[in-house]
Amino acid sequence: MEKKKIVIACDHAGYFLKEKIKDFLQKEGHEVEDMGCFSCSSVDYPEYGVKAIKKILNKEAEYGILICGTGIGMSIVANRFSGIRAALCREPFTAKMARLHNNANVLVLGGRIVGDGIAIEIVKTFLETPFEGGRHERRINLIEKLAEEIKNEMQT
Repeated sequence: MEKKKIVIACDHAGYFLKEKIKDFLQKEGHEVEDMGCFSCSSVDYPEYGVKAIKKILNKEAEYGILICGTGIGMSIVANRFSGIRAALCREPFTAKMARLHNNANVLVLGGRIVGDGIAIEIVKTFLETPFEGGRHERRINLIEKLAEEIKNEMQT
């Protein structure tokens, strides 16, 4: 697997899974930047998700991995930002399709939903799968275009 620069973040519900994934990624030779949280003490997931998203938007990381209890909250946070395509995945097939067809740059996991073993398989699949491009690239560009149009309409 090609070595990548990855940013990872979680809330308290994702802490243990984050540590397992971070350990796996580092053993595989990836560069991993941990944006927290750093314990099981209750925290607000948006603060940690945004820290990771900023790294991707500033091109300081290629991919992000976000973990909260179900993954839903982190997905909502991440997908608020133009240029971020976050995919909540619970099994490897979805992770593969998120990369292949949607060029997802953020993988979101539910720390209370997926076990350690399947989470590692999801991460591996996500990072190993290239974007297919073609018609899928056109659709991704359309999403960005439509979002910009709506934003402009709302400002007038």
